[in-house]
Amino acid sequence: TTAQAAATKSLPSVVVVNVTTSEGSGLGSGVVYDKKGDIITNYHVIDGATSISVTINNKSYDAKVVGSDASSDIAVIKADIGDDEVTPIEVSNSDKLVVGDWVMSVGSPFGLDQSVSAGIVSSLARNQTMQSSSGETIYTNLIQTDAAINPGNSGGALVNSKGQLVGICTLFSSDTESFAGIGFAIPGNYATKIADTIIAGKTVTHAYIGLTMQTVNAQNATANGLSVKQGAYVADVTSGSPADKAGIKKGDIIVAVDGDEITSADGMILAVRSHDIGDTVKVTFMRGDSKKTVEVTLGDDAELQKQLKEQSQQQNTQQNNGLGDGYGNGSGSGSSQEDLMQEIYNYLNQNHGGSYSDGTSGSSNQS
Repeated sequence: TTAQAAATKSLPSVVVVNVTTSEGSGLGSGVVYDKKGDIITNYHVIDGATSISVTINNKSYDAKVVGSDASSDIAVIKADIGDDEVTPIEVSNSDKLVVGDWVMSVGSPFGLDQSVSAGIVSSLARNQTMQSSSGETIYTNLIQTDAAINPGNSGGALVNSKGQLVGICTLFSSDTESFAGIGFAIPGNYATKIADTIIAGKTVTHAYIGLTMQTVNAQNATANGLSVKQGAYVADVTSGSPADKAGIKKGDIIVAVDGDEITSADGMILAVRSHDIGDTVKVTFMRGDSKKTVEVTLGDDAELQKQLKEQSQQQNTQQNNGLGDGYGNGSGSGSSQEDLMQEIYNYLNQNHGGSYSDGTSGSSNQS
């Protein structure tokens, strides 16, 4: 059957990821990406890990973090496989998915490794932001599926009828902390693009507009005499940024991008991040009572990340010299990345959570 063939093809490439943290232990899943032992998983699976091991075909290996992009919830770990051989998963083009396509989730729900669940693509291009210990995770263009995704499935594979990777399982929506028919996966094309960047030793960058924003709602609009009751209020514009070059100014209220309504600061962040670096978008905003539309060519946040990383390193140095102000979290090498991501998304003024759970066994809901 289709399910048998897809399972047979994909199961050898999906692993159990065991994690120990200062708070205890947990597990998730991962996908073998190449013959060297590089494995794609979710950042939230390995966040705060003091040690990591993976189980591949019933054999355990030590693993280490190659790199991660916390804001996209993608990480690459490398298993110490020695001379052993592993089976990389075959990757399909996730851009070709359509609603109704048959898919299968593969992973370790509730620690039950090598488990599969079949379903369909329920919807595409779902967007969500979530607060986490490392800042804001921005999920764009998620694949929605009714193939079961439970705690422990995070980082596992969503495969098509040929057993090829089309997504990395990451979230489920439920009030009971277990699957209720709505799960989400990061598109495979996006996940592997980030993985390739990490493995190459490069910095993962994202589309960037250069705005600090606040959400406009009916209450603050009335209190401040604003011309609209929803949108993204521009609190600051970074000098020389794409927004600055396009003529967007402090005090403008963004109401649409490419004709799609913007109702909050988070909505604007998601709209930007759903595009690629170099894309040109039409941003519509209110300036007083006048509506204006400008074209903005999105840049990348490499320089911003560099600046914030330097600031974070300076803070860490001060703390190590006894000059700190308690800003760090004392988590060793992980604190720099966490502080960096916190600063980046504080900078972008995110202020919205979600009623979603990650799929890591032993983790708590993020909301």
